[in-house]
Amino acid sequence: MFEKLEDLAKNNKKISDFHIRTGSPLAYRQTGEIIKVNDVMVTSQDLQDLLAMNCNDKELKRFETTHELDSAVMLSGLRFRANFFKTIKGSAVVLRRVESVVPEMEQLNLPPVLYDAVDMHKGLVLVTGPTGSGKTTTIASIINEINKTRKANIITIEDPVEFIHKDKLSIISQREVGKHTQSFSNSLRAALREDPDIIFVGELRDLETISLAMTAAETGHVVFGTLHTSGAPETINRIIDVFPPEQQSQIKAQISNSVKMVLTQRLVKSKDGLNRFAAFEVMKCTPPIQNLIREGKVHQIPSVIQTSAKDGMIEMKKSLEDLIRAGKIDGTAAKEE
Repeated sequence: MFEKLEDLAKNNKKISDFHIRTGSPLAYRQTGEIIKVNDVMVTSQDLQDLLAMNCNDKELKRFETTHELDSAVMLSGLRFRANFFKTIKGSAVVLRRVESVVPEMEQLNLPPVLYDAVDMHKGLVLVTGPTGSGKTTTIASIINEINKTRKANIITIEDPVEFIHKDKLSIISQREVGKHTQSFSNSLRAALREDPDIIFVGELRDLETISLAMTAAETGHVVFGTLHTSGAPETINRIIDVFPPEQQSQIKAQISNSVKMVLTQRLVKSKDGLNRFAAFEVMKCTPPIQNLIREGKVHQIPSVIQTSAKDGMIEMKKSLEDLIRAGKIDGTAAKEE
């Protein structure tokens, strides 16, 4: 199994994920679809070997206790984000490819308005979208641009660390949940005592982490975070709904002050099915948007985005139409994603 796995990892860059399950064929995801390698069956020993080669004793004990483990795996010199878990057939793991080269913003064809985030000195920037839509890659490219152009202290909190940054004009410290800190909230609380300018929180998962992120954003720090939401209104509502009902009026006011930008992205299959292109929605927290959030009229945000192209805002519908017009995708693919 390992020989085939390493061969695919090294020679097929279009594979985004490997699915390795005891008693099942090796499988992988390529341009959005699952493909089985029917002549390569995964054994329980394969999973045990993969764990032993990549995890320390503490991680192995945690997997045996909790039956789940987030970690990192190396194959043929390539780094993968790994989630080990137990199934009715035995152990399994999903490996997501992590590019070793930190991406440049211009390489990703990101909306130009995102360069505003590079120069921010206060506020919360949220990058949202489904799993596998490239949220971490986008944030890594922004952090890389800050690292190249500003003299700042950057702290990242990830689960696990994906892109490895090196100090340039900035200094950067990267921490991995489970290895270097117990939780996102613990590390974020500590980061506020570490003289940060920029903080990246890999995922805003719970009330405590979200609350700390907003406080940090209001007190002179730039905080980047990700959420698994499908648009700006859903993102704002997700944050509001995390808090108890009696706090939500106050939280709306805090969100309107702390959130500066929400980027939502989707990857859509190309016409030939061999590649995927990113489509974007961008919401900037201009005064009209802030008023809608404070007044609880989040459902009206899409109307403001639609009429605010001059401010750099982008509708997802318009982004998809531009990709169709450029001949990169077709209308059917845009609807399916």
